[in-house]
Amino acid sequence: MRLDFLHFPKQIGFMNIAASTFILILVSVGMSAVAQVLLKTGMSKGEIGLSLAQQHWTSSVMLVATNPWVIGGLVMYFLSAAVWLLVLARVQLSFAYPFVGIGFILTMFLGWWLMGDSIGVQRVAGTVLIAAGVVLIARGG
Repeated sequence: MRLDFLHFPKQIGFMNIAASTFILILVSVGMSAVAQVLLKTGMSKGEIGLSLAQQHWTSSVMLVATNPWVIGGLVMYFLSAAVWLLVLARVQLSFAYPFVGIGFILTMFLGWWLMGDSIGVQRVAGTVLIAAGVVLIARGG
């Protein structure tokens, strides 16, 4: 049984890399952005903020270390790093690393969409510049 929706082209033409490598890049960057949201959710819990504000370092460490959102965020970061290692085994660092910039855009969008972060004109303009830089570097060879 062939699953056509899982059939990807062998190469992404304008970047001259394997489609599977490009997918790994996007998966790693996406996982990293999700990790940010999970970590922010965990750290926004009232008891953690209160404990940190009162400088109760031992209880703060325990609260952070046992918070399921923080743990989930750290696990997501670890998995993202594991996928990133696969990327680095396939392409040059100077090619791969600019794609991390996509994470800024995705994290900003997720913060707005899921957490109600405000997004102003300057922030959007900055993310557009980041995206343009990623395209220029990817096409630069």
